Parts: sequence; structure tokens; C-alpha cells
Amino acid sequence: MFGNYLIGLREGLEASLVVCILIAYLVKTGRRDALRPIWTGIGVAVALALGFGCALEFGSQELTFEAQEALGGSLSIVAVGLVTWMVFWMRRTARHLKAELHGKLDTALAMGTGALVATAFLAVGREGLETALFVWASVHAASDGTPRPLIGVALGLLTAVVLGWLFYRGALRINLAKFFTWTGGMLVVVAAGVLAYGVHDLQEAGWIPGLTHLAFDISSTIPPDSWYGTLLKGVFNFQPDPTVLQAVVWVLYLVPVLALFLSPLGLGHDAGAVPGPRGRRADAPR
Repeated sequence: MFGNYLIGLREGLEASLVVCILIAYLVKTGRRDALRPIWTGIGVAVALALGFGCALEFGSQELTFEAQEALGGSLSIVAVGLVTWMVFWMRRTARHLKAELHGKLDTALAMGTGALVATAFLAVGREGLETALFVWASVHAASDGTPRPLIGVALGLLTAVVLGWLFYRGALRINLAKFFTWTGGMLVVVAAGVLAYGVHDLQEAGWIPGLTHLAFDISSTIPPDSWYGTLLKGVFNFQPDPTVLQAVVWVLYLVPVLALFLSPLGLGHDAGAVPGPRGRRADAPR
């Protein structure tokens, strides 16, 4: 549940910050007349993300078991690729996000209502689609027959909305660069588990061999239905009896990606404190 909460919080906060920056800029520049098309674009983007998530969930239920596993495994790998790109992109460009969005808004304001709707839709829609895909893959991987994974995602998104509102109102001071660095690192760990589970799905679908070749089996030590087994699965997508290929893929993804992401010489070199929506650094004293 914690892993899914983290996904909802991290992805939701990115979208919330984008919305805050857009709205705050229009209010600050006296262009409140442009708020309606901005909210329209945001609403369409949210509806598209929800529709995409529902299509993944309900559409897959009509497939055969092998087809479901093949779809789940393939989309899990795609989702891991997208979220990996996203955490590196956010760490590299966080400092310039505000200026980039302001530039796009200025261009859209000069072009008219349709451009404003499109700008908001594209800014939020990308985050929404990435979130829907990764949430679906993570919930699919962590599914334990209970609604806990979905509850975790919902609580994460709700927390993100509250934090975004507090940030907009100037009631919250936080170094967003550090926040995205630490949550990004944890998200890489979660993604490693989703990737390993996706490989297992493809093995069950018969697309990849090695389903019966286990790396180890500690099910007697950490029963999957125990409270600690459930906790490990919910947080890290831990499996007590992974195949050899699952274990190899998990290590080959987690070690280099996490090392590169946390390295001060990596892509996060120029990430500083993100400017707040009212023009101040997020960690600046008020």
C-alpha cells in the first residue's frame, strides 16, 4: 500500500504543481479571463487519464489468462520505462519548469482560447496518462485481493492535491528539488519490483522461458499471506519465490539506475530548489 501511496503522491504532486504554476501566473498577470479555458483543459486531461485507466482495467478482464498476463507484463515494462524517464527528467528540469510553463502560457495567451485549453491539456495530460499507466501496472503487481493498493493511490493523490493547494496559498515551504530526489529514488525501487513482476507475467504468458527456474524460495520463512510478507509485497513488490530471470532483471535495473539517479555527477547536477508559484524559491524564507 505504501508503494502505491508513493506513486499517487509523487505523480499527483507533479500535476498539482503544474496546475499551481499555470493558475498563479494568470492571476498575477491579471488574466483571470483565461482561467476558464485553463480549467477546461485540466478537466479534459483528468477525464482522459481516468478513462485510460478504466479502459486498461475493464478491457483486460475480457481477455484470456495468457493474454491478460502478456498485456500486464508488456504494459508493466512500458510503465517502468516511462516512470524512469520521468524521474530523471523532473530532476534535470525542475529548476526551469516554472519558466518553461510561463513561456508556453504567454504564447497561448497571444493565440486565443483554444491554445490555452491545449496548453493546459498537454501540460497535465502527459502527467495523467503516465500516472494512470504506472498506477495500473503497480496495482496489478501488488494486487492481493483487497482494495488496499487502490486506497493507497487515492490517499497519495489526495495528499498531493492538499500539498499543491497549500503551496499555491503560500502556506507551505518545501525544497521540492530534494523532495523529488528522495521520492524519485524510492520510486525507482518500486519500479524495479514492477519490472520484475512484468517479467514474471510474460513468463506465465509463455512469451519468455524460465518460469520453473527459481532463483530461491523463502516462502516458508516469509509466507506471502503473513503480515510482513504482505507489507514487503505492498512496499517493494517483493516475491519470496522469484525466477532466476526476475532476480537478474531486478538487480540489473535497480543498481545502475539508482546509482545514476543519486549520483551528484549524474543528470541531477543542476537541480536546485524549485521556484514557488508566486515567484519565490520553494524553500526560501518568507
